[in-house]
Amino acid sequence: MRDSSSPAFSGNCPCLSGEQYADCCGRFHRGDEAPTAEQLMRSRYSAFVVRDVAYLFRTWHPDTRPAELELDPAMKWRRLDIVSTSRGGPLDSEGTVEFKAHFRHDGERGVHHEKSRFLRVDRRWYYLDEAS
Repeated sequence: MRDSSSPAFSGNCPCLSGEQYADCCGRFHRGDEAPTAEQLMRSRYSAFVVRDVAYLFRTWHPDTRPAELELDPAMKWRRLDIVSTSRGGPLDSEGTVEFKAHFRHDGERGVHHEKSRFLRVDRRWYYLDEAS
């Protein structure tokens, strides 16, 4: 379920991988499973960019997922920087990804800096929460 005010996305992937969106995060948004915590992090960032709320819910662990999620249409995500990763590979059951997501909101620039925890359940990665 993509926000109806947002057009389908094409071109380079918002996660800045250098790949086309359809071949990068777009494939995860369409249903492929991200094989690593970092790839899930990148695809979730791209989901915020393209306003794919359904994907954000689908990849959020049920124990920590909010009842609803409303994306602010004034929030414009500009760049994703992966600061570090710990574990989160194809054979791991947990991992962390530290990132900085740059944005513009109401004409102001900002950075959301977070160290996210991910959990792998039945060969599927989920965003768990922000590490403390």
